[in-house]
Amino acid sequence: MKIKTQRLNVIRQLISDNKVGSQEELLNLLEQEGFSTTQATLSRDLKALKVAKRPDIEGGYAYVLPEDNDDKEDGDGADVFPVSGLESIEFSGNMAVIKTRPGFANSIASVIDSHGPYEVLGTIAGDDTILLISKEGVSRPDVINALSLFMPGLKKKLV
Repeated sequence: MKIKTQRLNVIRQLISDNKVGSQEELLNLLEQEGFSTTQATLSRDLKALKVAKRPDIEGGYAYVLPEDNDDKEDGDGADVFPVSGLESIEFSGNMAVIKTRPGFANSIASVIDSHGPYEVLGTIAGDDTILLISKEGVSRPDVINALSLFMPGLKKKLV
């Protein structure tokens, strides 16, 4: 079974790449990607991603992501979930302690690990804290810039 963060990323990608007009259609697309889920779970996922339905130019309705509502801003929308739970980041040597809202640390660490930035050696997550270890010789600004590529607003969280 694939994890929720992966499923949310696939849903985001499917909505971005396809005109999806119904949950049934989205469930079929998810199944083609190897994710078997229920309509109820999909409904909760869409709510977590803040997906909306908007009238389509060709008629009917289509799902849109929040960043699609404003002529698609730069970024991949990773700030929707779970990165919105990030509270602060503080460095010490080649390590950083990332504080999150309770229950968000695992998901945020998973986002970092799945993007696999060169500058990051790895992460260890608890409930509301992540230990991030950067590679030797990598500067703090390099780590911050690498994370900012998929974690918008990170620079505002520096302690």
